[in-house]
Amino acid sequence: MVLLAPVLLAVAASLSAPARAAAPEPAPAPEMAAEAERTYLADCASCHGDEGRGTNRGPSIVDVGNASTYYYLSTGRMPIDQPEDKVTRRDPAYSPELIEALVEHVDRFGAGGPDLPHVALEAADVAVGGKLYRAQCASCHTTAGGGGALLREDAPPVYHAAPVETAAAIRAGPGTMPAFGEAALSEEELNDVVAYVDYLTQPNDRGGQPLWHLGPLIEGLAAWVLGLGSLVLLALWIGKPA
Repeated sequence: MVLLAPVLLAVAASLSAPARAAAPEPAPAPEMAAEAERTYLADCASCHGDEGRGTNRGPSIVDVGNASTYYYLSTGRMPIDQPEDKVTRRDPAYSPELIEALVEHVDRFGAGGPDLPHVALEAADVAVGGKLYRAQCASCHTTAGGGGALLREDAPPVYHAAPVETAAAIRAGPGTMPAFGEAALSEEELNDVVAYVDYLTQPNDRGGQPLWHLGPLIEGLAAWVLGLGSLVLLALWIGKPA
């Protein structure tokens, strides 16, 4: 019994000890955080304000969430030179390290928006993602992902977006796009959709000419025109007098 006492005490101590908290995300290095603050004040504050509360040149970015900030910076949609400039995809203005630090800097203004999701495509189901995409996304971005227009607002193509950028856009809902929270798309479904969008960049076109991936309507029209036209020409050739 004496020999068991230390073991019992150790077990009791481990049971009564508080659970160890999860390790926090590593913060940017102090020099990178300082560079992010300088960059924000130089490139962003003239429109969004020193503390992100907005000005007459740009909206507030308090509580937008780091998914939104990451999306706009990683896709080069921000910064822009003038408020009236069109917000379109460009090469990112900053390095990945500085973008990460800028996301952390803006997140300090308020953390009420959606967080940048963790993307894991190893177990994603592309077929399920295709069904979800066609139900939720194709009306604006088209079935093949080439983009379109809705209510005079452009829906950009989804090609060549990094998986984390697609996931950030889905959660944040940039521009006129609705935000899809976990009630609309679970984490598993989000990964499925991201995997399908990633597939659209280089689809496996089996069976012939993809016809610019314009969808089944164009494919059916081509079949009717080419097929019926060929039959008409064949009938005219057969019926031509010798």
